[in-house]
Amino acid sequence: MDFTELYAQKKMTADQAAALVKSGDWVDYGWAVNTPVAVDAAIAKRLPELEDVNFRGGILMWVPAIFQIEDPAAHMTWNSWHMGGIERKAIAQGFSFYSPIRYSELPRYYRDSSDPVDVAVFQVTPMDEHGYFNFGPCASHLGAVCDKAKKIIVEVNRNMPKCLGGTENWVHISQVAGVVEGSNPPIGQMAAAGAATEVDLKVANLIVPQIPDGACLQLGIGGMPNAIGNLIAQSDLKDLGVHTEMYVDAFVDIAKAGKITGRHKNLDKGRQVYAFGAGTQKMYDYLNDNPECMAAPVEYTNDIRSISAIDNFISINNAVDIDLFGQVNAESAGIKHISGAGGQLDFVLGAYLSNGGKSFICLSSTFMNKKTGKLESRIRPTLENGSIVTDTRANVHYLCTEYGCVNLKGLTSWEKAEALISVAHPDFRDELIAEAEKLHIWRRSNKR
Repeated sequence: MDFTELYAQKKMTADQAAALVKSGDWVDYGWAVNTPVAVDAAIAKRLPELEDVNFRGGILMWVPAIFQIEDPAAHMTWNSWHMGGIERKAIAQGFSFYSPIRYSELPRYYRDSSDPVDVAVFQVTPMDEHGYFNFGPCASHLGAVCDKAKKIIVEVNRNMPKCLGGTENWVHISQVAGVVEGSNPPIGQMAAAGAATEVDLKVANLIVPQIPDGACLQLGIGGMPNAIGNLIAQSDLKDLGVHTEMYVDAFVDIAKAGKITGRHKNLDKGRQVYAFGAGTQKMYDYLNDNPECMAAPVEYTNDIRSISAIDNFISINNAVDIDLFGQVNAESAGIKHISGAGGQLDFVLGAYLSNGGKSFICLSSTFMNKKTGKLESRIRPTLENGSIVTDTRANVHYLCTEYGCVNLKGLTSWEKAEALISVAHPDFRDELIAEAEKLHIWRRSNKR
């Protein structure tokens, strides 16, 4: 088959692609850096003529044009698999909603659900000589989206890195309904992490000594995981591996410092495995055509069975707050939405099942409440009304603040309360003890 001829037959303008979207359709916008640009702008021009168009996507890295039309709520909903700052603002405008799900379940959801995907449109690399468009750093669940979609529109961006993988990191020209040659904008970037705070460094210095040579790493997004990654890059650790949900800049620094070989990995020996990447250009350049790095479907990267099969798996993630029962909230501030379930629970469970594995939940002991101007504890008697339990009290392994790192696994309720209070900010410990007594999870024999 002449793929070049097929490409020419399917080539269309962004406006022609937008014309395929009808009222009532479910339109998938891909994920993170794959979010369309040229077709998005064309759909935004058309959207005021339509109603009840339902978009799906997540990890938005720029404000889509469809968000910027007049009264978007009258014409559309944005249904996010994982919220960020852009989407949080859209919630207040009445057209953005979160779809709670474990990230690892997305491919199966697309394949098994009765919900349609009328049109899927996302950015890809240019077609190769075999007729394939690469998904770039977001294998994630896009293979499953393509399996389900009635019409697939690919928007070609020559700046998209070609990310090698195992399976489901591409779509073939024979599968697509249309090819739009976009304006080749720069790939969406996350701001480079700022300098680590004193708290970040204290937490990092508590965790890094607990990582053995040959460990396999998963790092979440945020200041603390980044600080830990930087400290690992400067450490004497060697022969580390990577198996993660999100590939972040810190992994590039660790790899370039010669710390990553993956030679002790039980799965995918020698390869850095990830579901999606979002960071700076430095990271995209590193991932581009790099055979050491493996873009894979999230149902593989985040599968507890994959994680637990790798010895000495070390999982490091952030949280918003935790209560004295050990319930971790990593998604909201009360009813105010912040993030999503993501894969944190999968990695907490999988790391503990790994031979020698550990999972760490990290947070600063306090935060400044912008509404009241007062310093408040992130270790609370109970979670605030409406807060989401991301990791249940039965699942948390290590909890770390700048005041210490405690192993909560298997502790009784009073032991757990005591351990958590021991790493709370000293100014809040007496108050937390008093609240623990009211909750009947404090023994009088405990040290005060």
